Amino acid sequence: MTSPAPDAWVRLDTHPTHASAVIATVAGPDTAEVVAVLQADAWHTVAEATLVLVRIDREEPHWAQKTADRLTTDGVTVDITPRLQDAIHEEWTWANYPMHWCTREEIREVSDQAQQIHDAIRHGRLRIHSHAYDGHTTVAVGTYTTGESIHLHGEDHLRVETYTYGSGGGAESEALADFGRFHGDAVRSGPAPLTRTEREADQARRPLQAQPTIGASRQVSVPVYAADPANAAAVLDRFVTDRPKWDKHHQWPSEATYALHEFLTLRVELYHAHDPRSDDEMWTLAAYESPIGDRLWHATATTPTGVISTLLASLTDEHDWSSTPWAASTAHPDRKPALPLADYSWEETATETGSVWTSPDGGCRLQRDQIGWEAQGQSWTVRFSQHTPPEIIQQVVFELAEGQGPRLDTYRAPHPPTPCPEPVARPPISGLYSPTPRSR
Repeated sequence: MTSPAPDAWVRLDTHPTHASAVIATVAGPDTAEVVAVLQADAWHTVAEATLVLVRIDREEPHWAQKTADRLTTDGVTVDITPRLQDAIHEEWTWANYPMHWCTREEIREVSDQAQQIHDAIRHGRLRIHSHAYDGHTTVAVGTYTTGESIHLHGEDHLRVETYTYGSGGGAESEALADFGRFHGDAVRSGPAPLTRTEREADQARRPLQAQPTIGASRQVSVPVYAADPANAAAVLDRFVTDRPKWDKHHQWPSEATYALHEFLTLRVELYHAHDPRSDDEMWTLAAYESPIGDRLWHATATTPTGVISTLLASLTDEHDWSSTPWAASTAHPDRKPALPLADYSWEETATETGSVWTSPDGGCRLQRDQIGWEAQGQSWTVRFSQHTPPEIIQQVVFELAEGQGPRLDTYRAPHPPTPCPEPVARPPISGLYSPTPRSR
């Protein structure tokens, strides 16, 4: 006789600040039973009935789908948001992946082994005695609580076991002696400092602030420059998904995600925030004379809003901006980008270096000087280099003048989060791919 299906509902969505993490919200009478299943799959509780899946290999959407399949098989209703569904179906590869011979599934398997090593270290099941830098990457020596000693090679999703020493008498001493002999003066005591990816993962596992009380939120339409920031990764995902001539890549070690046009003369880079709780993502858009030629112009921006979507869309207009007279000109840009503001009551002020236009409510300003153009709101900035095509700047300015966006006015009731439990331990397994593990 089979057990009745848990009476619960799960909603899976992208994390509000971490580029690849996934949030699960559980509701229903059998919440505790479903939460236990999620925790067994290494999801971490960050608020009441709210869990996060965060990994060091950026593969959270893939593993979230596996969890969803398992819950659905058990009779649990699972709702996956469209933006997470897009991330699940997205096909991407690591730029300059060192094990280029691996298939996509083999890459995931290597990454999952690295994840298990990371979890073992983080939860104290693997104690690192010493580490070193071998001229290419970080190496280390450690011992599992089961007694087995190992050597490790690599960082983040590329970390693998290279030597195993068993758990018999003298194995730990032999592992330490060999490590010292291999790496000499480079050996340092204890574990290596956390990588950027590991720090971001730790921050994403921190308890979330209390969620808004249902019914206490009100979404209003405001000028686009005052709207709530969008999810940076989702903005880039939609841009690439809707445009088959563009491909997305991840820069190792996960500092940036970027999109390249098939002609390799246009590039979009999203540099991820140092603090995942921050919205301070940095975008860079650039055009090049040729795939190996000089950069013609570039634009940088922080905080993704409707302005970013407009800026990205301007790259796909039926124009070859890189070959226009505007792109190659060395003269000062004319006033063309500011022309849309005349019909929207923006106030113009002359300065010593150019002009400044201010929105009627004072919430946004556009400035022109010898260096280029700059648009600025209360929490974001877009800067255009001197030779950016005025037509591109004009499209962004028009969006600032006329565009609308959503802003959520919310009352947040106090709600203390619950602590993060340790996931169910899984036994470590040796790496299957280069470098090949070898027993001593």
